[in-house]
Amino acid sequence: MTMLRDPSVKYRPFPQIALPDRQWPTRVIEKAPRWLSTDMRDGNQSLIDPMDAEKKKRFFDLLVKVGLKEIEVGFPSAGATEFDFISGLVRSGSIPDDVLVQVLTQSREDLIKTSFESLEGAHAAIVHLYNAVSPLWRQVVFGLEKPQIKDIAVGGAKVLRDQAARFPGTDWHFEYSPETFSTAELDFSIECCEAVMDVLQPTAERPIILNLPATIEAATPNVYADQIEYFCRNLPNRDRAVISLHTHNDRGTGVAAAEMGLMAGADRVEGCLFGNGERTGNCCLVTVALNMYTQGVDPELDFSDIDEVIQTVEYCNQLPVPARHPYGGELVFTAFSGSHQDAIKKGFAAQEKRNDQVWAVPYLPIDPADLGRNYEAVIRVNSQSGKGGFAWVLEQDRGLKVPKKMQAHFSRHVQDLADKVGRELQAQDIWDVFREAYRLDEPQHIQLVDYDETRTPDGTRIFSGKVTVDGKERTISGRGNGLISSVVATLREEFGVNLTVRDYSEHAMATGTDARAAAYVECELPDGEVIWGVGIDEDVATATVRAVLSAANAAER
Repeated sequence: MTMLRDPSVKYRPFPQIALPDRQWPTRVIEKAPRWLSTDMRDGNQSLIDPMDAEKKKRFFDLLVKVGLKEIEVGFPSAGATEFDFISGLVRSGSIPDDVLVQVLTQSREDLIKTSFESLEGAHAAIVHLYNAVSPLWRQVVFGLEKPQIKDIAVGGAKVLRDQAARFPGTDWHFEYSPETFSTAELDFSIECCEAVMDVLQPTAERPIILNLPATIEAATPNVYADQIEYFCRNLPNRDRAVISLHTHNDRGTGVAAAEMGLMAGADRVEGCLFGNGERTGNCCLVTVALNMYTQGVDPELDFSDIDEVIQTVEYCNQLPVPARHPYGGELVFTAFSGSHQDAIKKGFAAQEKRNDQVWAVPYLPIDPADLGRNYEAVIRVNSQSGKGGFAWVLEQDRGLKVPKKMQAHFSRHVQDLADKVGRELQAQDIWDVFREAYRLDEPQHIQLVDYDETRTPDGTRIFSGKVTVDGKERTISGRGNGLISSVVATLREEFGVNLTVRDYSEHAMATGTDARAAAYVECELPDGEVIWGVGIDEDVATATVRAVLSAANAAER
């Protein structure tokens, strides 16, 4: 079987929502919603190997550390493993006073009772009731009509009410989901929610949570936003309900649907860290939260150590966070392209000169340092990289600020190695190439041993030095207007090396007692060839002498 040339014979477009005066497109997200993590329930049930008690506890502790105040800890009626973990969490006193744990249950009396029993002794908890309401589920899965579906919801709500009365020591909160909301008739979803509210009698001070899940993401996210705005407008006693969103990612727009749903009037977002969940996953809480952060909104969740979060999630779920996952992926702050590298490098340089804290670096919508990432991995070098890439790596790894003109000279050495090895170059690779290209470590034809510089009454500089020439020590001297010119004159007189200095720069490689200096000199030979010399030393003047001698050795070679 192959894809159809005319898919309309098999698939129908999702109907639009009649909401011509929709308001959500002009709204912006200005504050954090209430967050609910479903990692330990929706996320866990989607794993090939569900988490054991040790992994669930580790995940729970991570969620608390990140700042989640509402955590769906499981489906206690699913079996003894779930029940025992939840009841153990309560008995061990592991739930902070400011955290609400939540359990999920179908609208069946025995399952609801089991759910309450698992939470016995909790200081506060949410019991989440659901039943599917959409036509496909009514007709195909259950074979029931609308009144019977609503009766299931009402019956479950009554059991919630009665069970809560049995355990008065717990501060109970209720959540109801018209499951498959995204593919159900809006007015019927409202009807079911209204019926549940009539039973549970929420107030503005103690509202019910109404979760409106995109159980199957069946339309573009703007349609889901229309559904949310329609629901919020037409629900009686809207002030007595917290509207919650539980988006899935079947179309790849679960995050966008959640964001638009918030703009449409919702109060709460449910999802998983990095979007784990059934099929293509749930809404990614990390992405939604950090999207807000990049717009100047405090998400009230803390991802200051994103790598620790990833390590815990990967360990507990036994699923990798993709390298290109927004914000958390290994490569999301990394540039291999030469033009990207150049723009980022310039952006960081401009950022250092700014007098405010406003972040403005090309290709980086967020400062990696805010997430605990360092800048070393922002630019990485392979055969696609440009000269700005290796220059950045040398600066971050070795403190060398290679002059722009010299970058072009050195780039061919890096490119040759990248083409030869056919892989990404590490910082050590680039440093090794740099040392080899400018002979920083190996014996030179002319090697500096020591030198002295004096100044005559007329301002002339006299360079007097000891060098080794092919291993044999020799005393040399020369005169010039400055240190560089006196060394150049000495090389010309003593060795016949004719250099014309075209450019020179130097800088400190670090600060403090261990500071060293690097010097770079661009020289032209009589035939017009341009060569570069590099010198590194604890003393900047000595680094300068070494740089000129480095150029002379390059000329000799």
